[in-house]
Amino acid sequence: MRMEYKIFYFKSPFRSWVILMFLATTIFTSCGSKREPGRVYMPDMAYSRAYEAYAPNNLKKEGINYLNYPVTGTIRRGDLFAYTLPNDSNGYKMAAEVKNPLPPLDSNQLLEAQRLFNINCAICHGPNMDAQGPLATSGKIGGIANLKLDLYIKKPEGQMFHVVTYGKNNMGSYASQLDRKQRWMVVYYIKSEQAKASANKSTTPAATDSSTAKK
Repeated sequence: MRMEYKIFYFKSPFRSWVILMFLATTIFTSCGSKREPGRVYMPDMAYSRAYEAYAPNNLKKEGINYLNYPVTGTIRRGDLFAYTLPNDSNGYKMAAEVKNPLPPLDSNQLLEAQRLFNINCAICHGPNMDAQGPLATSGKIGGIANLKLDLYIKKPEGQMFHVVTYGKNNMGSYASQLDRKQRWMVVYYIKSEQAKASANKSTTPAATDSSTAKK
């Protein structure tokens, strides 16, 4: 029996190249790492969204926007306790009794606190905390607090944290920009600068009466 073999080919070179490219792509994409299964078609079916509060956020590569928030009612290891006072006048009043939970900041931490203040607060309050920031001097926003005044120097740190957390009057909340520790760091930095301002006022010699000076 005579067997005849027929060779099929395309007369069009373009079609031949398309077939060859398809075959080459299939071969290369199928030869991957055995540890990596390749692109997952439905990642939500393959990977659960179980709570892994301390695990690294490594599921984004699979297309899952996984946020490793802790279970409701718990806090992450090393995190500060949640601030639970309500955003109302009563909560603001009670905040006066809240103390800064952070230990005294060292020089590096204080520099970081200053950086956070300059990024988030100095645009209104000014780098010197004297209400001379760019937005204040532009006249577009009024009622910006001069943090060097006695009124704010005497303001409890808990109420400052309350305002930074929830906002007050023209000032909005910074809870989305700064976490709890960073907000307390900013409050600590403000209080440290206010203490320096108070010390400078107390050491400044009072004006001498001319009549007294002649005696």
